[in-house]
Order: sequence, then structure tokens, then C-alpha cells
Amino acid sequence: MEYISVGKILNFHGIQGEAKVGFSKNQEDFLKTLKLVYIKQDNGYVKFEVSGVRFNKTFALIKFKEINSINDLIPYKGCVLFVEKTVVRETLGEDEFLIDELTGLEVFDLADNKIGIVVGVSNNGVNDLISIKSKSKKISLVPFVKNLVPNVDIKNKKITVNNIEGLIE
Repeated sequence: MEYISVGKILNFHGIQGEAKVGFSKNQEDFLKTLKLVYIKQDNGYVKFEVSGVRFNKTFALIKFKEINSINDLIPYKGCVLFVEKTVVRETLGEDEFLIDELTGLEVFDLADNKIGIVVGVSNNGVNDLISIKSKSKKISLVPFVKNLVPNVDIKNKKITVNNIEGLIE
């Protein structure tokens, strides 16, 4: 089974063992849907049932069915929360992708000429950016928007970029 991280237990909140969890921005709606999360331990993943999620400023406050006091939660402080990859995939919209699905895709221009490979994904606060390593070994950051990246084909490991002049060298 494959897992994806969705947050990190930063501390406890209150005396009932509620976890103060840091998470990526704009993930509130996804976090509200969580039923099960996993915490990686020495020899595998431990499953926890989510019994409540609420938000406080920039943190999520998550209550786990199995944890009912600060003492129960303290061993997990600093641990990363994971969900099954299939759970995340089910919540993605038509034009949403997992970062690890994009990395490694071959990049083609509109005329179907191979121009490089995706080596990473980042965000500048406004847009997601895909890092493309061209045949000349230069890395270009391309805003991940529909008019510049009209097609992503995960199945065939291919992404199409509208390579306007100066975008990818």
C-alpha cells in the first residue's frame, strides 16, 4: 500500500488529546473528509480513526478516536500523518494531479517533439510551477496553467507544453 503525507502533529491542544496539526494551504476541505490516518512507526504504519476536524487560524485540530488525553498524544508529537494514496486520488479534480505523478513525465511541445522531462513541482504562492529539464540540461520553471500546459497524460507518462518563445531553452 502507498501512503501520502497530509500533515504533521505539531503539538497537543487542550487536555482531551486533540492534535494541533500543520498542513499545506488550501487543504481544509480535504482534511474535513478524513476518516482514517496513519502514523509511521518503526516497523510500519499505525492506523487512527479521525473523530473530528476543526480549524484554528493556520492549524487543524484533529481528534482521534484512540487518543483521549495529552499523555496518549505526546508520543506522536512531531509525527507525520499519512493517508492511503487511493484516498487522495479519489478527491482530485479533473485537472489536479499528485506531485509524484508529474515528476519524471516526458515533456513534448505542441508539435509532439520531445523537449525535456519534468524534474519537480513547486509553488510561488500564486501558481504551481513545473521544473522542466530540457535537452540542453537547463531547468526552466513553467507555470502549471492550462494555456501553457494544455495536456497531462499520466497513463502515457507524457505532458504537453505550449513552448512559447523563451519559455524552455
